[in-house]
Amino acid sequence: MTPGSILTVSGVTYAYGGGPVLQGVNLELAPGEIYALLGPNGAGKTTLIRTICGRIRPDGGQVLLEGADPSRVPASRAGLGLVPQEIALYPTLTVRENLQTFAALAGVPRARMTAAVARALELTRIEDRADQPIRHLSGGYQRRANIAAAMIHEPRLLILDEPTVGVDIDAREAVDTVIRGLRDLGVAILMTTHDLEQADALADRVGFLRAGRMALEGRPKALIAEAFGEKMEVLVHLVREVDEAGRAGLAGEGLEPTRTPLVWARLDADGYAAAGALDRRLRQAGLAPKEIRVREPSLANLFSRVAEGEAAA
Repeated sequence: MTPGSILTVSGVTYAYGGGPVLQGVNLELAPGEIYALLGPNGAGKTTLIRTICGRIRPDGGQVLLEGADPSRVPASRAGLGLVPQEIALYPTLTVRENLQTFAALAGVPRARMTAAVARALELTRIEDRADQPIRHLSGGYQRRANIAAAMIHEPRLLILDEPTVGVDIDAREAVDTVIRGLRDLGVAILMTTHDLEQADALADRVGFLRAGRMALEGRPKALIAEAFGEKMEVLVHLVREVDEAGRAGLAGEGLEPTRTPLVWARLDADGYAAAGALDRRLRQAGLAPKEIRVREPSLANLFSRVAEGEAAA
């Protein structure tokens, strides 16, 4: 365990139903650091989070939360706050009433409760919604109230499970601002997310979990540079859907469909020069694009490579 670490996961293994779920996972988190845990469904992320929270005792290895095993020393969990993917609040109560309830459950002394609620409201920037029922709030405000409830007892480690799922871009930016603010106060933050743009923008470090193993870990920009070197991502935005022949033509240019409708992409060492030549060939083939963009590779490109097993620890 590195001195000063909030969380240390060392060689953790866990099996369920006769099959391995976690296979020697290592992870360390320092104060004031945001760590994004990434991986496809079934990679073991949920099991790892439950292990860190002390809800599962690992078969092997060790989890230490500020030097104590949360599965054996329940008191150590007081240093942890968990924000689940679901809104875990009472919908008919106001934000303030919810925070008072969660403060009492967390053992916050009555003499400190008013100050604790005020601090949680300020940190999550929802003072103006304090006396509104949860069910009347937008999804973004509900997400922030969810974070406030987890922060009411001032934990040093905050775990966020898909903190912006189902919210629009403005709400996501508001939640991201809250997360950065907590990081700047020295809170260690471990987040799981399928929003790779969010992870790219927020995380100091990322870890890619695949089949229960940490396949890759490090700082996003360094990992991307190591994986792709001088290559750039070329994005072709189509005007309309293409038929089977058109798809074959795009694939013949090394392009692959992305999650964004009408957008195909490839990695190319020539970058901008390749984009110009590609535009001419597509127009000649009757596949005139709306636009072609060139940008640096992202975590999404790296995630695809890791998920396919092309990168190893």
